[in-house]
Amino acid sequence: MKVSLKWLSEYVDVAVPAKQLAHRLTMAGTEVGGIEERGNGWPGIIVAQIESIDPHPTACSLTLVGLGLSGERMTVVSGATNLNVGDRVPFAPVGAGLIDAQTGRPTVVEVAQIQGVTSRGVLCSEKELGLSEAHEGVLILPSEAEVGLSLNAVLGDTILDLEVTPNRPDCLGMLGVAREVAAIMEEPLHLPDLTYQEEGSDVRDDVQVEILAPDLCPRYSASVIHGITVGPSPSWVQRRLTAAGVRPINNVVDITNYVMLEYGQPLHAFDYDTIHGRRIAVRRATDGESLRTLDGTLRTLTPGMLVIADATRPVALAGIMGGSETEVTELTKSVLIESANFSSGSIRQSCRALRLRTEASFRFDKGLPPAITTLALRRATKLLVEICGGKASRGLQDVFPAPREAIEFRLTAVELRRVLGIDLTLAHIRDVLAGRLGFDCREDGSALMVRAPAHRSDIQIPADLVEEVARMVGYDQIPTTTLAGRLPDHPPQPMRVLIERLSDMLVGCGLQEVMTYSLIGRRLLGKMVVGKDAETPTGLRLANPMTPDQEILRTSLLPSFLECLNNNIREDEAGPRLFEIGRVYLPRQADLHEERQMLVIGMAGIRWQRQWSRATAQLDFYDLKGVVEELFDRMNLGETRFVQIMDQHPFHPGRTTAVYSKDVRLGVMGELHPVVARNFEVRFPVCLAEFDLEQLLSVIGGEFLQIVPPPRFPAMRRDLALVVPERVPVSELCEVIRYAGRPLLHRVELFDLFRGEDLAPEHKSCGIGLIFRSPDHTLTDAEVAQVEACIIQQLQRLTGARLRG
Repeated sequence: MKVSLKWLSEYVDVAVPAKQLAHRLTMAGTEVGGIEERGNGWPGIIVAQIESIDPHPTACSLTLVGLGLSGERMTVVSGATNLNVGDRVPFAPVGAGLIDAQTGRPTVVEVAQIQGVTSRGVLCSEKELGLSEAHEGVLILPSEAEVGLSLNAVLGDTILDLEVTPNRPDCLGMLGVAREVAAIMEEPLHLPDLTYQEEGSDVRDDVQVEILAPDLCPRYSASVIHGITVGPSPSWVQRRLTAAGVRPINNVVDITNYVMLEYGQPLHAFDYDTIHGRRIAVRRATDGESLRTLDGTLRTLTPGMLVIADATRPVALAGIMGGSETEVTELTKSVLIESANFSSGSIRQSCRALRLRTEASFRFDKGLPPAITTLALRRATKLLVEICGGKASRGLQDVFPAPREAIEFRLTAVELRRVLGIDLTLAHIRDVLAGRLGFDCREDGSALMVRAPAHRSDIQIPADLVEEVARMVGYDQIPTTTLAGRLPDHPPQPMRVLIERLSDMLVGCGLQEVMTYSLIGRRLLGKMVVGKDAETPTGLRLANPMTPDQEILRTSLLPSFLECLNNNIREDEAGPRLFEIGRVYLPRQADLHEERQMLVIGMAGIRWQRQWSRATAQLDFYDLKGVVEELFDRMNLGETRFVQIMDQHPFHPGRTTAVYSKDVRLGVMGELHPVVARNFEVRFPVCLAEFDLEQLLSVIGGEFLQIVPPPRFPAMRRDLALVVPERVPVSELCEVIRYAGRPLLHRVELFDLFRGEDLAPEHKSCGIGLIFRSPDHTLTDAEVAQVEACIIQQLQRLTGARLRG
C-alpha cells in the first residue's frame, strides 16, 4: 500500500518527519517497507505560465511557446499539442536535470537549435519527470501553482510503502492509515464530506437489486447517476492515483479507483443503459455460463463462482472484474455504481480457478467489513456528481439481509497484565481504546465492555484488544521480563525417538544417510517395471507439478533411493552403503492417502577399495544381513525370523526374505531384480532392505540397548554336522534348535556349508555350532548331552536332518 503524505495530510495533521512517522507506524504494527522522496530528481525545474503560442517559421509540427517566468519572458520550441494560453506547466531551463524520454536515463538540459530556432529549455511531460510513462503531451499543472516556484514545492511528495498484514484490511485504504496515524500521534481525524445533492429519480425506480446467494454476498449497495460526461480526470485526482501506483483512465473509472484507495472498499461502475431489465442479481453462476471480462478474455464460469447478473446474463465477476459488455466508455451518459461485500473464501477460490488477480480481489480476500460499503458508495457518488456532472438518483439501493451486531468483549487490567506483563489502569486502557482508536467502551465494575468500530473486522477475540493496547503503548516501550510459570509437559514422540536412534546406529554401522524428494516422476516409476505387461506403479498426482520429475507423491522410497545409489556407485569405486528414512503416501479407498515412515538400506559394488594385501569382493546379501542383525540386536528386538518369499516386487524371486519378529512382519530384504537393476544402469548386484517403522515400533520392548554384566560361568560348545534336504533353509534349522535347546542354549551359529558328491542328491551339509551356558552354575557334560540329544531328535522329526557320518 503506497501512501502519499500530501494526500494523508488531508485527513490528519502530520507534523513529524517522514522517517519518524515511518518508525512510529512500524512500532505500532503497520510496517513501513520503504520511503520514496518524489521530487528530489527535479533540480532546477520551475513553474511557468504560457503567455503565447505561435507557429514555428519552418516546421508545421512545432510551435513557439512564450513563457512567463516571474517577471521575465522566454520562448521555447515545443511539439506538444495539448497547450493553451494561460496553462501553467513545468519548465526545465538550461542546466536543469530531467529524464530523457527516449533512453529513460537522467540528462541535463542544454541549448538546442531546432529547425533554425534557438530553444533554451524544455516543457516537461510526465515521463520526463518520472511520474509515469505518459509522453504524449506536456504535464498541465494546477491553475493555483505559483509561477516561478520550484516544481518540487508543487508536485513533490513523500510516499510511504506500507507492508500491510493480512489481518488489517482497513489499512489498505488511506482513511485506515489516517486513523492509525491519528491514534499514534493523538491528532484529530478529518473525514471526507459525504453529502451531495440528489436531483434524479428515486433509485428504486432506476434499478432493482436482489441477493440470491446471501452466504457469499452479505451486502450489496448501488447508486445511479444520470447525465454524466466521461472524460479525463482532474489533475489532482490523476496525481494521487499515480502516487499510489494506479494508471488514470477516465473520470468515472478513476473515481472508483480513488475511493477504493481512500476507503479500502472496491467499487465498480456499469454503463447503466447496458443493464438489461434494470435489474441486478447477485447469484452463483450456472454450468456453462461465460463472461468476457474487461481484459478481453472470454472466461468459462463454474457453478461455485459468484457473479453479478442483470435480467438475462452475467455482467461481472463479483469482487474480481467487470464484464466488457457493460464497460463505461466515452459514450456513457448514465452509470450504476456498485459497492458490495463478498465472502473472502469465494473470492479466493474463483481467483485461483480463473488464474486472475486484481486490486479488488486482493482486498476482498482479506475480509472487508460490510459497514463500509455505503460510506464508500456515497463518497464515489459525491465525486461523480462534482467531477462528471449529472444528477444522482435519490437514495441508495442497499440490500443487507442479515446485519450482524458488533461483538462485545470483556477486558480487565488483570488480563492485560497477564498477557503483556505491564500494569495499566482501567482509565488508561479506556483512553487508548475509546479516545484514540474509536472503540465503544463502557465500564462494568472492574472490567471494560468493549465493542470494535465497524471498520475493524480483525477484532475477533479479547486478545485482539490486548494487542491494540500494546500497539498504542508501543512494543518498544514494553519492558523485558523473565518468563515465569511451569513449562508444559513434553509429549512423548516414540516415532521421532526411533528415527533418531536408527540414524545414529546405522551411521555407527558405517552407512551414510541420504534424503530424496517426496515427489517423483513417471520416468523413475517406469524404471521399476519388470516385464512389458506389468503396470507402472502410480500415486497421488499434483494438479500443478513444477517439473515432470516431481509430479507424484511416492508410494515407496526405492525409486529415488536407487537413483541416488547408482549415482554414488559412479562416483566411488568402493561400493556405497546408504540408508534413507522418510514418508511414503499409500492410497486408501474413499479417504486421504496414508502417510507411513519407512526405512530403506542399500549397498552395492565392491566391499572395499582394491589393495595389494587382499582380494576384492562384492558386497552381498550377508553384508546387508549383518547390518540388519546388528541393528536388531542394538534395538533389543529379541528373536527374529527370516522367511524366504518369491513375489515381492521389485526384489529378485528366490533371493528375498521377509523379516518377522513376534509374528509381526517388519519388512523385506534381498537382492534387487536384475531387470530393475539394468533399468537404473547399476552394474553390480544391489542388496536392499525395506522396513515399516510403525511395525518396528510396535515390537520394540523397553530400552533399545540393554547392558548386562559379563557371564560368571563358562560356556560349553558342541558342533553338529547335519545333512538336510536342500529345500530346508538354515533359518528353519536354527529356529528348531533354539526352541528345543531352551533354556540352556545360549547361541546358535552356522560355521560351515557343504555341497558335494559325497552327499545324496538335493542335500547339503550344515556345520552348526551350539553354545550352552547357565546363569547360575557350571554346566556338566551330562546336562549338555541331554539337551543336545533333544535337539537332534527334534531336527530329525521336524526337518528330516541327520548327523553326518
